[in-house]
Amino acid sequence: MFLAITEVLNVANVIKGAGVLIWPLLLCSLVMVFIVCERSYALRRAAVMPEDLVDAVVGGRPLIGGKHTVLSRIVAFAEQHKNDEDAVKAFARLEINRMERGVPYLDVIYAAAPLIGLTGTVTGLLQVFSQISPETGLPDPVAFTQGVALALSATVIGLVIAIPSLVGSGYLQRRIENYAAQLDVLLERILQRGRS
Repeated sequence: MFLAITEVLNVANVIKGAGVLIWPLLLCSLVMVFIVCERSYALRRAAVMPEDLVDAVVGGRPLIGGKHTVLSRIVAFAEQHKNDEDAVKAFARLEINRMERGVPYLDVIYAAAPLIGLTGTVTGLLQVFSQISPETGLPDPVAFTQGVALALSATVIGLVIAIPSLVGSGYLQRRIENYAAQLDVLLERILQRGRS
C-alpha cells in the first residue's frame, strides 16, 4: 500500500515538473490514443476486405456481401463506370487515401512530443539555475537535485508519448500498405470482369 502511494506521488511530481507544457503533451497523448484506436478499428479486415466479397471477386461469382466496406465501394463504383478503367483506379487510390486518414498526425506527434518535452526541460533548468544564491554562487543541493529531476520529467513524458506514436504509425502504415497491395490485385480482377 505504501509503495502504491509513493508511486502515485512520484507520478504527480513528474506531471508537476512538466509545468504548463503538460497540457500540450496531454493533448498529444489523447490524439495519439484516439487515432491509433480509431484507425485500428476502421482497418480491421471485415471493414476493408471481407472474406466473402474477396472470394466472390477472385472466384468470378456474383459480388454480394461486405456492404459498406472499402472493397464493396470500389466494386459498386466499378459497376457504375464499366467503361472507364482510369476512373475506377483513381477511385481505388482515393479509398486507400481514406484509409490513411489521421495516420500522418501520428508522425507529427512523435516528432513534436519530445520537442515539447525538451522545451519543458530547458525552461525547468532555467528556473533551477536562476535559484543559485548570488552570495555563495552555490545552489541548495537538495533543491537543486529535485529541481533538475523535475525539469527532466517533461522530456520523459514527451518520449513516453512519442514512442507509442512511432510504433502505432508504423503498424498502421504497414497494414494500409498490405491492404493497398491486395486491393491492387483484386482491382485487376474487377476490371477484367467489367471488360467481359
